[in-house]
Amino acid sequence: MAPATKAEQKAVNKYIRNNYDRFSLVLPKGRKAELQEHAQARGESLNGFVNRAIDHEVERDQAGPENAAQGILGQMAGGEAE
Repeated sequence: MAPATKAEQKAVNKYIRNNYDRFSLVLPKGRKAELQEHAQARGESLNGFVNRAIDHEVERDQAGPENAAQGILGQMAGGEAE
């Protein structure tokens, strides 16, 4: 497969810019590799894994306050550990 032309790259970048939000995530050294391995073992990308984890935590939080404190994001906010 031939490399993408500059016009194709520009079109893809424009599509991404118009259809997705981006944010930066800072992790301790080595954690990214661990998460990539975890995601790959389950047949998904790191981005897919992070989005799935976020969706899971949001659903858990929305289920009620008793569930919110049990999730990872709830723990970070001062909730009790599971």
